[in-house]
Amino acid sequence: MDTVTQIGLGAAVGEAVLGKQAGRRAMLWGGICGLLPDLDILVPLGDAVRDFTYHRGPSHSLFVLAAFTPVMVYLILKIHPQTAPYRARWRWLVFLAFATHVLLDCLTVYGTQIFWPLATPPVMWSTLFIIDPAYSLPLFAGVLAALVMSRGAGRGRLVNSICLAVSTLYIVWSIGAKIHVEQVARDSLRRQNIAHRALLTVPTAFNTLLWRVLAMGDDGYYEGYYSLVDGSPHLAVTRYPANRQLLAGLEAHWPVRRLQWFTHGFYAAQRVGEGIVMTDLRMGMEPDYTFRFKVAAAGNPHPVPTTPVRIREPRNLAVLEWIWRRIWTDAVGVSPAGAV
Repeated sequence: MDTVTQIGLGAAVGEAVLGKQAGRRAMLWGGICGLLPDLDILVPLGDAVRDFTYHRGPSHSLFVLAAFTPVMVYLILKIHPQTAPYRARWRWLVFLAFATHVLLDCLTVYGTQIFWPLATPPVMWSTLFIIDPAYSLPLFAGVLAALVMSRGAGRGRLVNSICLAVSTLYIVWSIGAKIHVEQVARDSLRRQNIAHRALLTVPTAFNTLLWRVLAMGDDGYYEGYYSLVDGSPHLAVTRYPANRQLLAGLEAHWPVRRLQWFTHGFYAAQRVGEGIVMTDLRMGMEPDYTFRFKVAAAGNPHPVPTTPVRIREPRNLAVLEWIWRRIWTDAVGVSPAGAV
């Protein structure tokens, strides 16, 4: 989830756990703990694929964060020794701020390595877009109420708790919506006799009403969109080539293997000029994708491995208008490609 929301979540958790005893200090340190795991993005790791795939890695591991919790509590009590009688509650505050951060990140599609250093694939439940106002705004409202309302009467804490519950209920809604969309997608693909070996459903930008469906076949992938409110029971999809044959000869190239693992197999290849580019199909909408990496130079007969470089392209803001219209009607077409 975006960093501002993570700070808000940490502050809300801090207020709920220790606001009565520690006052606004609880929100402050909850917000700090909500921020800390994302600071890994400031550490350069040598190349674009390492920067991409180690983000939400060790700093988001439940094992690492559990071990760091007593260190963080020690530092807090050095600064606020008068709150030492609440040491146990500080432990809960710090760990819950850390844990809710990484679990919220798991609800996005990026991938969060919560079990690092175990070699398990990143967790990506993909029920929320990385920025979702319907989730974030109640959190901010609760934190603001706790900041400005009288602390003696406890009204701010009550409003904060209610807003935290509303945000949590929105997560429950998103999980239910995803379960429904996946069932619709599987049924639609089966009726259309479309064979696939992997299926991904992910909400489109800023909402949980319109969902993108991605189905990986043996030699290509299918993309479609399903709205919960447009009244259509069907899912129309468009097929695109994956061009994975372009990666022949690169099986031992670390960036290629790493991206194959990190994307859970949802990737495609493309020749761009004299380079071979791998695309993470999970984030973006055809033909615009957020993470694309040049991993090799075209060669004869095989491509030549190179240091990976991220390919950055201008954002197509017209897609946001397409998403808004597609939420309400399928008359705008099966794909946002026409908005490009």
